[in-house]
Amino acid sequence: MRLSKITTRTGDTGSTGLADGTRLGKDHARIAVLGSVDELNSQLGVLLVEELPSDIRVALLQIQNDLFDLGGALALPTQDTFSQNKIAWLDEQIAHYNADLPPLREFILPGGSRAGALCHVARTVARRAERDLVVLSQNDPVPQHALPYLNRLSDLLFVLSRCINRIQAASETLWRRNK
Repeated sequence: MRLSKITTRTGDTGSTGLADGTRLGKDHARIAVLGSVDELNSQLGVLLVEELPSDIRVALLQIQNDLFDLGGALALPTQDTFSQNKIAWLDEQIAHYNADLPPLREFILPGGSRAGALCHVARTVARRAERDLVVLSQNDPVPQHALPYLNRLSDLLFVLSRCINRIQAASETLWRRNK
């Protein structure tokens, strides 16, 4: 049993505990990254409620597990436990799902089907987590492979949003330059 007591009251004064017992203010950059990664994982959970092809569902569940691992690695700043093979897997997924998509000749606006739009929202949360991680990395150690992972993940979510929209016959809306 990992968590038998949910309410500890130890955070009532504005600090929170890391996995190694260290306490940080809830405004600390590490806590911001942890929150963004958790929010991203939750956003993927919302996406998974939608009707999705089984292979995309399996990939998103793997990503949720990887994000949980990333949160664990961020909560143990003295141990770099986040594996590089997760980046290679994302690269494989990007290549696989992008292979059958038509090339983009213009930027697209987030939208399409509900699931496609939710995937775009997850992509933007991944980008925020990436930015938060950059801020943390300026003063504190971060897992070596975390930044490339979040960068590739946002790319994959963009590609998946296009795939989902294509499968669900939802057209992409092209950005129109104001003239």
